Amino acid sequence: MATAEPETSTNPTNSEEEKNDENKQEIVSLEDYIKHPLQNRWALWFFKNDKSKTWQANLRLISKFDTVEDFWALYNHIQLSSNLISGCDYSLFKDGIEPMWEDERNKQGGRWLITLSKQQRRADLDRFWLETLLCLVGEAFDDHSDDVCGAVVNIRTKGDKIAIWTTDYENKDAVIHIGRVYKERLGVPPKVIIGYQSHGDSHQKWFHHQE
Repeated sequence: MATAEPETSTNPTNSEEEKNDENKQEIVSLEDYIKHPLQNRWALWFFKNDKSKTWQANLRLISKFDTVEDFWALYNHIQLSSNLISGCDYSLFKDGIEPMWEDERNKQGGRWLITLSKQQRRADLDRFWLETLLCLVGEAFDDHSDDVCGAVVNIRTKGDKIAIWTTDYENKDAVIHIGRVYKERLGVPPKVIIGYQSHGDSHQKWFHHQE
């Protein structure tokens, strides 16, 4: 007696739906990997004070980035500023601008400078420096963000320093706006000294000091 083979039926509607679901998953997965571009490309530099070498030889380019994700990947990979030895610097500058006064974009400019006490290294340094970086890559200074060249953190035995460099010392509107926003973003307490000086005269008296 013959037995009938069980019928196997396919549902083309279900197959199409499964393919559509797979395509949707592929699109979602692709979106997960799309990075968020920054307005500028930035370069992070590291300086280690080796007295047997020239200043330029002690300055080393670490990496460049132009997306939010690459910024965080780099920041989370390097040492915190508070863990660097005395004499070391980090510098973050727009690509094409070197972290030195002699650069064409810097030599007519100046810097907003924050001086920290030795006791503030553990309490404030890393937080202030990260907020400084976020101000730069996030273009926090509105229409005056183009006046910003970069920022530097100096690790020193007597006290650490953080500075934002601007391109034109004479552009008082930009300088004052940048200083005001910067101090607000950092929430700088009264005990922290902050002021602006031109690169041309490192001993020049602050022309603007916010209380």
